Order: sequence, then structure tokens, then C-alpha cells
Amino acid sequence: MGGGRWIERWEPEDETFWREQGERIARRNLWFSVLAEHIGFSVWSLWSVMVLFMGPEYGVDAAGKFFLIATATVVGAVIRIPYTFAVARFGGRNWTVISALLLLLPAGLAYAVMEPGTSYGTFVLVAALTGVGGGNFASSMTNINAFFPLRKKGWALGLNAGGGNIGVPVVQLVGLLVIGTAGAMHPRIVLGVYLPLIAVAALCSALFMDNLAPVRNDTGAVREAVRARHTWIMAFLYVGTFGSFIGYSFAFGLVLQTQFGRTPLQAASLTFIGPLLGSLVRPVGGSLADRHGEARITLLTFAAMAVAAGVVLYASVVESLTVFLIGFTGLFALSGLGNGSTYKMIPAIFLTQGRRRGLAGEAAEAYGRRLSGASMGLIGAVGALGGLGINLAFRQSFLTVGSGTGAFVAFLLFYAACMAVTWAVYLRRPADVAPVPDTAAGAEPDRAPPRHESQWPRTAVTTRK
Repeated sequence: MGGGRWIERWEPEDETFWREQGERIARRNLWFSVLAEHIGFSVWSLWSVMVLFMGPEYGVDAAGKFFLIATATVVGAVIRIPYTFAVARFGGRNWTVISALLLLLPAGLAYAVMEPGTSYGTFVLVAALTGVGGGNFASSMTNINAFFPLRKKGWALGLNAGGGNIGVPVVQLVGLLVIGTAGAMHPRIVLGVYLPLIAVAALCSALFMDNLAPVRNDTGAVREAVRARHTWIMAFLYVGTFGSFIGYSFAFGLVLQTQFGRTPLQAASLTFIGPLLGSLVRPVGGSLADRHGEARITLLTFAAMAVAAGVVLYASVVESLTVFLIGFTGLFALSGLGNGSTYKMIPAIFLTQGRRRGLAGEAAEAYGRRLSGASMGLIGAVGALGGLGINLAFRQSFLTVGSGTGAFVAFLLFYAACMAVTWAVYLRRPADVAPVPDTAAGAEPDRAPPRHESQWPRTAVTTRK
């Protein structure tokens, strides 16, 4: 250990080190990372709740409200890139404290301006500032990825991401409680709840988290991740899973109000269900990927999402709220499963690429950690931009045809494209990411029959140990 909560030696792949001290420290950092990321997600998705409070007296139409939540989405996506590298620059603990304190700015400003008569430009500016909450995901995932050994990453990253994602339905539940008790004229109560919670998250991060000295910015890894085709293939697939989750989470309540005429209370009472379910099943997606292969689970998930999008499209055409809710709930749950399986693919792919370069043992694992850590910020940023695409698609669809039908057609076609890419890259030609025998440095190849799915050609990116 070093001074100022810096850990100088960190070797999670060393089983003795992990058993005697590593696991305890990693788990402690995980729990408080989840807390800070959870609050970050709540702030990022704040305007999915605030628009429900914006009645006719605010003078903002449906297209304007979709633009507000789209603004928060795009800022949260773009800011993920610098947040990813801030962990190595400042330390995981230090940056978690800083990023938590930054949430006070958008929450405090929203508290000050959330009333009729405020200019639309002011609302856009404050919505943009809430994007800093979206950056917390990238820094948190990069930080936790460094704490855990490869065999534990699926569980740890799934729990970290799922716990953060739950911040979306929680803030929507808070909004429901306020609308149901105080009425739709009191949005500041929601903000009053979160301001002290932000301070608590920052304080807990300062008291209980650690920095890892071995984690350093590696510009070579960043350049290599940018050049790696798998970075951009996985970013495309993550648009389909996480982009769907965050885009639908932000837009669902507004769609219910605009297309189905729900009141703010009625919309708020339904909005939180899908994001909550999608958050809870994200670790399940990682677990299924461990068992059956990441690529297989991802392919099946996209196929099911295409079916669910078809159900929602049908409901939009016939104007059936019941069928619409069933289809949308399915989309949320499936996007959560897909989040778990696609994110689990990243460290496995780059570990395999290290082995294909002739690296073995710790050298291959170090390469996988470097490249997966560097690529996560890029993949997360591009994936979050999918949320922007969903909100802009809804905005355009309501402007042109008066409903979300056109947007749902586009979503169905996109999921079909994701299926095709997953099959073509990771199932049809698994040799691109297939593990190779660890024969470097004079080691003998394993001639025994494959014992684990990670060694089977058709499940090339599975890493269950």
C-alpha cells in the first residue's frame, strides 16, 4: 500500500495475492463504485423525469422535450471518452470523488431553473450539463476492470453496470412518488432528494475507495484500440444493446404521454418498470454468456429484440397500449441481457488477440487488460450515442407521422443488422477470435480434449474458467 490510499502492488491474476488480500479490497471498491455510478445514472437520466413535469405552461412541445433528453444523451456519450482515461491520470478513487462532486452542478442548476417562464435555451444548457452523469459509467467500468482478475470480470462488470443502470428507474420512481403525492407542479422536490445523495456518494468514495498505482495512461494502448477492428465492431453491437436501454429509458415516459395520451402520473407509474427490469437482468446476461458463449447469447438477444420491436410496431399501428407495454417491457429486458453479454465479450476478445500474437500467460493477460481497458471508453461512448439516435428517431417520427411508428421500423431493421454482424464476425468465422494454445516460451501445447467452452471453436469468445 502507498500513501493517500494508493496501492502500489496489484496482481489480481496471482491466486495467492487475490485470496489473501486482493478480493477483499476489490469488492470494497466495487460496492462504492456502484453507489457513485448509480447516482451518476440518476442525474444523467434526470430529464426523462423533468419533462413529465413540464405541462403546457412551460411552452415546450413534444419535439422540444425529445430534444432535451437527446441533448443529455449525446453529452453523456461523448464525455465517456475523457472519463475513461481520467482514471489512470488521477486514480480511480480520486476521480470517483471528483466525478461525483461534478454532479452537484447540473442538479443544483436544475433546482434553480425548473419553473415556467425559464427560456428553452436555459433548459437545453442544463440538460447538457446532466451529461456528466453519463461519463461516470465509463470511468467506473474502467476502474473496476483493473481491480478484478479475468475469471471474475464478467460478474464484477455486470454487477457494477447493473447497479449503475438501476439509477435510471430509481430516479423515475422518485419522480412518480413526487407526482403522486405533491403533484406535477413540484419538480424541485426530486432535485432536493438527489443533492444530498450526491454528497454522500462523494464522501463514501473518498473514505472507502483506493487508487491503483500500476494503472497508468497508455497512449500506445489507446492508439492500438482505435486501430483494432474489434473495438468498432463491438461499439456497433453495443449501440444495439446499451443504446437501446438508455434511449428507451429516456424516451419511454414521453412516448406514453405523446402517443397514448397518458397523464404525468400515469406515465410515471409505468416508466420505471422497463429500466428496472433491464438493469436487474444485466448480470444475468453476463452469466448466460459465461455458460453458453457470449456470441451465441448476443445473437439470440438481437433476434428476440427484433421480434419485440415488431410487437411494439404492431401495437403502435393498432394503438393498443397493452400490447405496446408488453413489447416495450420485452425490449428493456432483452437490452439488459444484451448489455451483459456484449460487454463480457470485450476482455475475452482482446485476451484472445494477445494469444494470437504469440503471447502467453501473464503477458497475454496484460495485453488483454491494456486493450480492453482502452477500448471500453470508446465502445461505451459509441454505444451511448445509440440513445441519441433513438431519441432523434422518435422526434422525427412524431414530427412527420404523429406517432412513433416510423422509429420502430428503423429499430427493427437495426436489430436485424446487429444479428448479421454478430453471426458474420463471431460465429461464422470464429477463428478471428479463437483461442490458440499457450505454447510461447517453450510451453507444451495442451493436447487433451477441450474441457471448457473457451476452447471450443464455435464459442470462440467464451472465457469461463
